[in-house]
Amino acid sequence: MPAPENVRNLAIIAHIDHGKTTLIDSVFRAASVFREGAEVADRVMDSLDLERERGITIRSKHCTVDWRGTRINIVDTPGHADFSGEVERVLSMVDGALLLVDAVEGPMPQTRYVLMRALRRGLTPVVVLNKVDRPNADPERALYDTFDLFLELGATDEQADFPVLYGSGLHGWFVRGLEKERDGMVPLFETILECVPAPAVEPDAPFRMQVSTLAWSDYHGRIGCGRVLQGSHRVGEPLARTIAEWEDGGRSGFRTTGREESSSSHLWITRGIDREEVEEVSAGDIVWLAGFEELRVGDTLSDPSLPEPAKAPLEIEEPTVSMLFLVNDGPLAGREGTAATVRRIRARLEREARVDAALRVEEAEGSRGMKVSGRGELHLAILIEEMRREGFELCVSRPEVILRETPDGELLEPVEDLAIDVPEEHQGVVLEKVARRRGEPTAVRSHGTGLVRLEFTIPTRGLIGYRTEFLTDTRGTGILTSRFREFAPWRGEVEHRDRGAMVSLDTGAATAYALEKLQERGTLFVRPMDRVYAGMVVGESSRPGELPCNPTKRKQVTNHRSAHKEVDTVLKSARETTLDRALEWIDSDELVEVTPESVRIRKRILDATARKRAEKRTMAAVTD
Repeated sequence: MPAPENVRNLAIIAHIDHGKTTLIDSVFRAASVFREGAEVADRVMDSLDLERERGITIRSKHCTVDWRGTRINIVDTPGHADFSGEVERVLSMVDGALLLVDAVEGPMPQTRYVLMRALRRGLTPVVVLNKVDRPNADPERALYDTFDLFLELGATDEQADFPVLYGSGLHGWFVRGLEKERDGMVPLFETILECVPAPAVEPDAPFRMQVSTLAWSDYHGRIGCGRVLQGSHRVGEPLARTIAEWEDGGRSGFRTTGREESSSSHLWITRGIDREEVEEVSAGDIVWLAGFEELRVGDTLSDPSLPEPAKAPLEIEEPTVSMLFLVNDGPLAGREGTAATVRRIRARLEREARVDAALRVEEAEGSRGMKVSGRGELHLAILIEEMRREGFELCVSRPEVILRETPDGELLEPVEDLAIDVPEEHQGVVLEKVARRRGEPTAVRSHGTGLVRLEFTIPTRGLIGYRTEFLTDTRGTGILTSRFREFAPWRGEVEHRDRGAMVSLDTGAATAYALEKLQERGTLFVRPMDRVYAGMVVGESSRPGELPCNPTKRKQVTNHRSAHKEVDTVLKSARETTLDRALEWIDSDELVEVTPESVRIRKRILDATARKRAEKRTMAAVTD
């Protein structure tokens, strides 16, 4: 193990798609992490299939490189706001950060969040202006905006005097000034060694570390990851787990609420991108440790002689959106996967909650399933997609925001910062649509390239279902990003969907004859020969309200001539029902049926008569 002065621990933080994972690819190549001739995929740190497909980092990853005798531990953090809880925990393990800013887009909503967290922890980030070789890049403007952001977030004089690098993570070069000669990644490594401090640790003190992230293994149980704050530890030596909690929401400090003793069963460190099991770990390094049945983010693991926690508990932001995960009770249940029971759904969700500190799982009152709360639509959609690929069949409800109530009875709801970049010709329709969803404009900035940036605060409710509509309104040319801001007073009702649903009255295979008639009344979700059932939504009506229909109706054939006439049926392309699009589209009385092969939309109550009775009871209750 290297001495603490020969170790650097840093995180790479940025807004989504500003180039964190691509930068690490170039770091690996420059540091010769992989043997010569080895086949290495692009974005090697995005190891999950969903990360590669969506082009985002979902879970933070840890890797190491060696440069001129110094071991550099690097953590790639998620850039999407729904996974921002990972950023706070990762920053507790490091002594420095690379703040990546796109030279074209400049600071974005998530840039504000990650920078705020880094400054609060006393870090002085190295600002890396990435993609300076792209057309329309304006590194000077991006740097000025970043400096303004530092000041706005209350940076100290030392933090505001940050080092700056310019370059391209994709092409593997960085310089300290745009006029400097390009020398590959050397300036980046030299800046890290000069500007990121070595860990301030006590090598000879009793062992102590704080758990910052969690993992799960069917063989080893819960595994905690964190930086060793002091001392050293060998496998099998006794350990104490100390649990601390905030008092009075953090205003009165924290106190110890539990303590148990055990011993370590396995220790790992990271080499390159792989975990390597070791017999001993020491101060300054980032390690993985197994041995306790229960572990939580923020727990302190230490020599039993140390009675107090190492640090204050880590702050874990509360969920803002919840959904119901229900048993699939539809007619097609079990045909395309495993129709999960409540018990199996509960077990899978509890396993996820062991490693995802931002996830909340509880029994759903009065329903056959579980209530799951997370940081946003994407956070929960990723979980659903993972379960789907594991063979689960289930139904999920429309995402609903989590509301709070003040002691004096005022209703609070989650509000987000929204940034939109669109061509100027689409500015009007975006302003109109966001205003309808209770968005309030805060800034309008012109890029000088025909693009305009619109900034708003908007209730989380207003964003549910808007992203697909936004892409349609801007013809795919707009970019929309958001991040949680705060819980603020309720802004009033938000119109969710102004069009109704075409609901099947019959069960069977959809026919071209029936769909040809239905497409005149809206947009279809199904194609000829798709299996449909009573209560399934087969399309979007062009008018509000439910439109009962029979997509299985066949043409009555009476002679040879008319039998061939159906061959000439012309159908428009059906709208693809993806999981993300379905979750945005459905209303409160509808569910998304998810199987390994299909995504369908259905009514909660499948029987049309029972649905009308339930609607009348609801109307009567509202009237009373």
